Amino acid sequence: MRKYFPVLTIAGSDSSGGAGIQADIKTISALGCYAMSAITSITAQNTTGVKSIQPILPGIVADQIDMVMTDIPAMAVKTGMLCDAAVSAAVAERLVHYRPANLVIDPVMVSTSGSRLLSDEAVDIITSRIFPLASLVTPNRMEAEALTGCTDHKEQAVRLREAGCRNILLKGGDSDNTDFKTDYLYIEGQSEAIELRADSIETKNSHGTGCTLSAAIASYLALGNDMLTAVRLGKLYITRALEAGAFVTVGHGHGPVNHFFSPRRLKNYNPSRK
Repeated sequence: MRKYFPVLTIAGSDSSGGAGIQADIKTISALGCYAMSAITSITAQNTTGVKSIQPILPGIVADQIDMVMTDIPAMAVKTGMLCDAAVSAAVAERLVHYRPANLVIDPVMVSTSGSRLLSDEAVDIITSRIFPLASLVTPNRMEAEALTGCTDHKEQAVRLREAGCRNILLKGGDSDNTDFKTDYLYIEGQSEAIELRADSIETKNSHGTGCTLSAAIASYLALGNDMLTAVRLGKLYITRALEAGAFVTVGHGHGPVNHFFSPRRLKNYNPSRK
């Protein structure tokens, strides 16, 4: 009996479909993996901003994770917006219980439009209880500064490693460089960063790029790639998704990327041969 490559996203719902759970499911599916979800919050938002956020009861969040993991064990898990301290604690408890082999943490703290999405209490729980479990953490520039209190990427990596992070991807997509964007990948056991450059795409359709990238990396890890390869392939995917959606108008603000510029079939494998 053959099996799919299941990937679980634990994140908030985006009513406009460009970020959060919706972006994750599109990304995971486009890369040929089997997408599953545990919804942490309902947001009322569109391409111009977030109007309101309703956290899901922590027990329901935990139940979603349990029902998925006990029936369809995920080959990779990613987290996005965890919203508040109670939900973050519930997610942390279940991740400690299951200890997924591939865990990508996108510490969603600020939306593309500038809205704050994570409470200070939740940040404390994520950094102290979830970061040490992570295979990779993927903060953007603003999040890295908020988490570490410094702006130098080398010092940020040191402080994040002190918090228990093994592999760290410091994203530079929000930099002012109009020619290219540079991310810094710190691999476990290595002190120097690997610089990963990509062409800068001229577009306002950048809603959900962080969600999309972390979901892509989680998918490539589930498919059996090593960390560096998974990150490189994830960056290539988001760059091409930005290019494909650059000149399409969706809404009046930051529109979404084109997740389905080259969708894959749902992949499967023979467990007896892995």
